[in-house]
Amino acid sequence: MPSWIKQKVLIAVRTYPTPSSKSVEASCTAGVISGGKWIRLFPIPYRLMNEARQFEKWHWIEVETTKATNDQRPESFKINQDSLAIGEHVGTKDGWQERRRLLESLRRSSMCRIQQERDENDAPTLGFFRPFKIKRLLIEPAAQEDWTDEERVVLQRGGDLFQKAPEQLLGKIPLEFRYEFRCGDVDCSGHKMMCTDWEMMQAYRSWRKKYGDEWEKKFRQRFEEEMINKNDTHFFVGTLHQYPSRWIVVGLFYPPKAQTGSLI
Repeated sequence: MPSWIKQKVLIAVRTYPTPSSKSVEASCTAGVISGGKWIRLFPIPYRLMNEARQFEKWHWIEVETTKATNDQRPESFKINQDSLAIGEHVGTKDGWQERRRLLESLRRSSMCRIQQERDENDAPTLGFFRPFKIKRLLIEPAAQEDWTDEERVVLQRGGDLFQKAPEQLLGKIPLEFRYEFRCGDVDCSGHKMMCTDWEMMQAYRSWRKKYGDEWEKKFRQRFEEEMINKNDTHFFVGTLHQYPSRWIVVGLFYPPKAQTGSLI
């Protein structure tokens, strides 16, 4: 039997779901525990969870956790969903000041620095930093436009933890979104990283339906122009379970441009 430990977690990251044989669908969900350390939580099949447990980003939650046995990334923990309780929500008052304060201990100077720490210490597998210069947002067709037959079977049946799948099949995003950017490090040769942020994916689905062929203009204004010119944009990044050396952008942090004297 697993040994459960109750943790208080500030949820900062949530990615768009993918098919999961154990829980029908699941998204990468990560946050900060008391003491300022990373934690990655699973399974989080958000759409299948009881409404009383459907937390949002920037909620504090309390939940029983145990170290994952099938995921060697040090921040990965399995949760007891029945123990989950939602606490306070951390808002955006004073330029996201409280969110900034809670994340400050985890912020690194660059993506290059995060990769160096990973290579030297086999950790971390989650990171948070401000890109020195975001060059552009690339929008390209995904390798597969729709779910495979195998993925569709998973999404349409109940998983090990549930009796039935959601009434509406999870939509496949037919595009891939990548940020091209540079770190401030002298030796940085540039990065091009896929972004799977939940908010970005949902914006695509909503605006594609609302604006039709004009969706990209609205989308680029929000996730390219504003991220480059208006916001104090930071990236949350993480490695993939199946490809531990590969990093992707798993979340966006975009308060207004920092004022003089800001913590970040």
